[in-house]
Amino acid sequence: MTKSVNEREIVLAVLMEVTEKGAYSHQILGDVLAKYQYLEKRERAFITRVTEGTLEHLIEIDYILDQFSRVKVRKMKPVIRGILRSSVYQLKYMDSVPDRAVCSEAVKLAVKKGFSGLKGYVNGVLRTAARELPGIAYPSDRKQEMSVRYSCPEWILDLWQQEYGEEKTEIMLRSLQEEHPLTIRCCRNRISVEELRSRLEEEGVKSEIHPYLPYALSISGYDYLEGLETFREGFFAVQDVSSMLVGELAAPRAGAQVLDVCAAPGGKSLHVAEELILAAEASGSPENCGMVEARDLTEYKTELIRENIDRSGLVNVRAVCRDASVPDPEWTGKADLVLADLPCSGLGVMGRKPDLKYRVSPEDIRELAALQRKILSCVQAYVKPGGVLMYSTCTVNHAENEENVRWFLNEYPEFEPEDISSRICPELQSACTDTGCLQLLPGVHKSDGFFIARLRKQEDRT
Repeated sequence: MTKSVNEREIVLAVLMEVTEKGAYSHQILGDVLAKYQYLEKRERAFITRVTEGTLEHLIEIDYILDQFSRVKVRKMKPVIRGILRSSVYQLKYMDSVPDRAVCSEAVKLAVKKGFSGLKGYVNGVLRTAARELPGIAYPSDRKQEMSVRYSCPEWILDLWQQEYGEEKTEIMLRSLQEEHPLTIRCCRNRISVEELRSRLEEEGVKSEIHPYLPYALSISGYDYLEGLETFREGFFAVQDVSSMLVGELAAPRAGAQVLDVCAAPGGKSLHVAEELILAAEASGSPENCGMVEARDLTEYKTELIRENIDRSGLVNVRAVCRDASVPDPEWTGKADLVLADLPCSGLGVMGRKPDLKYRVSPEDIRELAALQRKILSCVQAYVKPGGVLMYSTCTVNHAENEENVRWFLNEYPEFEPEDISSRICPELQSACTDTGCLQLLPGVHKSDGFFIARLRKQEDRT
């Protein structure tokens, strides 16, 4: 009996959306997996792995295809290009799939998509690749070789090697291609870490406490999150430990008024709202739980925040649609804490968003750094004397991180950086910069690439 759904056809559709139409891989893949939630775990795992793997290794795959095809990748018909790319990924990185099955299924898919005249070409390229892959030669030039082997644009290599050196650069690139367990944050206002781990174990999920934070857990062994009762009940939130460190280092006092200016999908806002509740309970005044206003630019993003607020059950956080780059006089001098996790190049999370490295450019970084400064210029006014501005990004280049902090402190001398080294675990002491900020690097640290600065506004001295 013929299957009604072909996993390879789904993979091709996702790849076409991403590589030919510019869709974001994490969004389109998430939508597809939700649509085909009824498929077996094995089938959904295949779709995820081949899609993400093909995108992660795209430069290398195209290099391989150019060695074995008389038609170069850039001149191929888009459908054929997508079929060959995903097939080469399977040949090179999936030993569980027999080479003959990869070739056969690719030919069938080409015919199904209306390219029966090219089935011989598809078969020939893939059979040659399967035979010759073990002996393929990579470029002799070191930079070109690293670019191909790690599927990383050369300009990113140049940037990272200049800022971190070749050894750390290779560690980061290698880590971005490795699979990492999912990290979750226990919602401690609703359940203890011990109880959550027990509940997860009952659901067949393995969990380990992350070394950086006692309420961060690495989990594995689940089918899909929505199938877990603990997730549906809002007992945990999916969040990388690097992002959790923002809320941890913010350490809001009971009753604080908090403004998160670029909040979607809301993880940091919810974390801080939870910290406010815990702080209020610890102070003996549980009613003094403060408030978090979580903002973002579009109604779509704001709705994502609202959905997560609803699932969390938190009552001290609200979602508002507003542009962070436009001043809001009503908040001037009213915030005890401002969270500014600003739009950035995202180079620290390329492992979870593999197509991102092909989208961003050096010009994008310059434009983003300028946008970050524009937003910081607006939001600094919201911080009351003695209040705190938390600046963070999910990237690892100096222009968007340390250089922006130095610029900010020069422009707004009423702020001063707070050394956060005393607030973090010993394993992260070496990640602190000379300005007292935290720069996490993928592979070097057990987290995404991330930057955090804690900037306090001085008290009025008049």
